[in-house]
Amino acid sequence: MEIIKKYFSDFSPAQTEQFRLLEPLYKEWNEKINVVSRKDIEALYEKHVLHALAIAAICNFHDEATVIDIGTGGGFPGIPLAVFFPSVHFTLVDSIGKKIKVVQEVAQGIGLQNVTPVHARVETIHKDFDFAVSRAVAPLAELWKWIKPSIKKGRKSDEFANGLLCLKGGNLSDEIASSGLRPHLFPIYEILPEEFFREKYVVYVPR
Repeated sequence: MEIIKKYFSDFSPAQTEQFRLLEPLYKEWNEKINVVSRKDIEALYEKHVLHALAIAAICNFHDEATVIDIGTGGGFPGIPLAVFFPSVHFTLVDSIGKKIKVVQEVAQGIGLQNVTPVHARVETIHKDFDFAVSRAVAPLAELWKWIKPSIKKGRKSDEFANGLLCLKGGNLSDEIASSGLRPHLFPIYEILPEEFFREKYVVYVPR
């Protein structure tokens, strides 16, 4: 929790409590349904929560914006972003039912009112969203193919036109070249200078 406070300080008492509750809830549910690797659960705030908040560090979603989290797994990056942006609505989608069960229980456990968990394949979701977010779900070309039809044109953030914001790592040159897209890359280490974030990026594709 302290590593979150190191970079973000303007939280309400309710948000602070929601972030605090994430660790015991994820530890409890991870014993039943493994959604966070065993070695990472002790570094939940750095490797999962703060990693998710790298998106918030560069993009301030407007109130009432709608965001879909593609392949949310156990709720990343969607749940930390939903805590950070309580006036933004998040739809968290995953094709694996037990992972959505964890999302439902964690969201309920911390009192999130702005999250809708959905058990489905993302390409079957036909609805207009302002932004899509994801973390290490699929190559960029596939992500964009799945979600582009559901992203409406507009500008529901201070910094960016509507589009896709995904968390990726390593050498992305081949993946980007094969996608045919011209994304913008934001090195997370320059925003959150922790060793874990070297060679990790927020990748933005505008609609």
